[in-house]
Amino acid sequence: MSKVIHFEFGADEPKRAIKFYENVFRWKITKYPGNVDYWMVKAGDDSEMGTNGAIAPRQKGWAISNSIGVPSVDEYIERIEMNGGEVTTEKMAVPNMGYMAYFKDTEGNVLSIFESDPKAK
Repeated sequence: MSKVIHFEFGADEPKRAIKFYENVFRWKITKYPGNVDYWMVKAGDDSEMGTNGAIAPRQKGWAISNSIGVPSVDEYIERIEMNGGEVTTEKMAVPNMGYMAYFKDTEGNVLSIFESDPKAK
């Protein structure tokens, strides 16, 4: 069984959102390495229940997305399509972390699947 392992949400002004979440919830937010507008969110102590996430510039038709951990992105792309979902991006590498792809479920919700692989390039 797969579960939500990460959340992402879009922001019109990411720096404003970062300030808000750091001040309100005391989240630790750091810029993802490289030349990409993406900030990693540590939403509490690792001993606490819950998951961490990220903030990125808002994309059209996208507000909040949850990532679901899977053993194989390729396998789950097939499952999504066979069950009426729509894969909206190709499988992509997240360097040194794994592989992911975004999809829409049958209700139009945008989510992603993520396969852990520290060797991803």
